[in-house]
Amino acid sequence: MDWFTAPDYWLSRLVFQRALAGVYLVAFLTAALQFRALLGSGGMLPIPAYVRRVPFKKAPSVFQLHYSDRFFAVCAWSGCAVSAALLAGADSQLPLWAGMLLWLTPWILYLSIVNVGQTWYAFGWESLLLEVGFLSVFLGNDEVAPPILVLFLLRWILFRVEFGAGLIKMRGDACWRKLTCLYYHHETQPMPGPLSWFFHHLPRPLHRAEVAANHVTQLAVPFLLFTPQPIATAAASLMILTQLWLVLSGNFSWLNWITIVLALSALELPSDPPPVAEAPLWYEVVVLTAGAGLAYLSYHPVTNMISRRQIMNRSFDPLHLVNTYGAFGSVSRYRYEVVVEGTADEIPHKDSTWLEYEFKGKPGDPHHWPRQFAPYHLRLDWLMWFAALSPSYAGSWFGTFVERLLENDRATLKLLRHSPFPLDTPPRYIRARLFRYQYTSWRELRETGACWERTFVREYLPPTRLASAVRQES
Repeated sequence: MDWFTAPDYWLSRLVFQRALAGVYLVAFLTAALQFRALLGSGGMLPIPAYVRRVPFKKAPSVFQLHYSDRFFAVCAWSGCAVSAALLAGADSQLPLWAGMLLWLTPWILYLSIVNVGQTWYAFGWESLLLEVGFLSVFLGNDEVAPPILVLFLLRWILFRVEFGAGLIKMRGDACWRKLTCLYYHHETQPMPGPLSWFFHHLPRPLHRAEVAANHVTQLAVPFLLFTPQPIATAAASLMILTQLWLVLSGNFSWLNWITIVLALSALELPSDPPPVAEAPLWYEVVVLTAGAGLAYLSYHPVTNMISRRQIMNRSFDPLHLVNTYGAFGSVSRYRYEVVVEGTADEIPHKDSTWLEYEFKGKPGDPHHWPRQFAPYHLRLDWLMWFAALSPSYAGSWFGTFVERLLENDRATLKLLRHSPFPLDTPPRYIRARLFRYQYTSWRELRETGACWERTFVREYLPPTRLASAVRQES
């Protein structure tokens, strides 16, 4: 029926679905390659211990029913396989009902991972991927034209992502209102990218203009998503350009990419839509029922957005169907990093040789230029940034992380860029120290080749060794 579908958006749907499948693939790949050290049976926050204390209704997951490291690996790699199939267009080769089930599969698998992922998965883009992924189940395939209601709900998510982020900035740190936050942001963001040093050194008037443009894009432009074409396409295109600018300036996992994917669904791309059959009645009923349920659940993020005590990145239900978003309500003025070191000495003393562990993404060696990792998510590196802000952010996992380094645990070492100790010779002691990091100037970069300079602040963790080693000696 004409009232139910929008044939002119068939190409927008196709591009959106393939791009979303690509994000799913990265998410599952991240899980498959990192879970053993983070969440495995011998990980820093083991899933078996978590599911014993958290009931299914609070964290629905297939891992509540059964867990083993092998089973998790099967689920994660299966998610990769299904995502790759969707990326290749497998859903278009199936009947409508089967295509919907194929899209439902990665959503169930990823929901299962997120709901047992604990602090490693406590990021807004996890819920965002799940919310968008659930809605994509109802978008249909080549058998039917895209449902208008689903396209509208995708724009509704995009509106909440952008407008919510804009509100949290205006209500949060005063530097957003003074247009000065970018004086600090590129230096203090969780994981700088290869161009972040250059963004930081842009002229300050340009930084102010960037912040002002961001406010326009997040506080005014989102309303244009619900206007007639081609205005809605222009609004979505502006959001895509803004997100690509953010992609260049830092490593924000797939936050920017999933926002771009959402904006793609709002574009009216020039095309010659193929003839399709009228949507079957059962499909209309399913889509309308799901839409009504999601509209009802939207009550929570709407009341949150209009509240003066707005919170960001919060799920209001265990299925992550409708969530609230936002980022950088406050901006750090100084960058601190936890530097982890080990020594082979029997007893540490002031002349001991301490060797530094290098992480893949977070700053360490001042001469190590940052690399581009996003949309891939380096979960340990991100949590190390939070740990530097306050030890309370690391209380649940940092001690176990140190134990795994003292054991030369292979899975943990795979999360690092470099370990200074051979696998058969683990360190005897590990310590951690807190440093302040600052970008070098143009002159310092030319003279030393270092992009960072760092200053010791205080001891973060005193020299520590395995309790078992201490017991053997006593």
